[in-house]
Amino acid sequence: MPVSPPAALLIVIAEAEPLVRTHRLRFDPVAARGVPAHVTAIYPFVPRDDLDGEALARVARVAATRSAFDYRFSETAWFDRDYLYLAPDDPAPFTSLTEALVHEFPAFPPYEGVHDEVVPHLTVGHASGDAGLDAEVEIRTRLPVSGRAEHLTVMTEDDAGRWSVLRRVPLGS
Repeated sequence: MPVSPPAALLIVIAEAEPLVRTHRLRFDPVAARGVPAHVTAIYPFVPRDDLDGEALARVARVAATRSAFDYRFSETAWFDRDYLYLAPDDPAPFTSLTEALVHEFPAFPPYEGVHDEVVPHLTVGHASGDAGLDAEVEIRTRLPVSGRAEHLTVMTEDDAGRWSVLRRVPLGS
């Protein structure tokens, strides 16, 4: 029996959507499949078909231990000059949330544990070369983006590759 696609735990950054949407649609394939501008807390997470009430209750318990927080993105940055992203001015609240989730779900480290350090970021996409530089210049002229993270979003992917929100879990008790 095939394993269903993994879920994702995200902090949606709705305020960034008007700024990065066009670029994400061009450079990030998941944008066209329904994934909004976000900072990843954990991906891949529990496979969709195994994401039951108990797992969601555990996510909610962790989220309740983290206060809602303000965020601001005022800089762009690159991973290996290939992936353009927005960097949060203060990554600590994102990191703290991810660490708490990994503590609760050690079988699901972010990005399958392939990175020694997880850098909180909002991916614009794989945008190397002149196109990426043009996107960066245009984005930088419209920064900063600020908002408040009040919930953790659980998203799942259907068999056709479309993503949808399964649940929004409030931060704080």
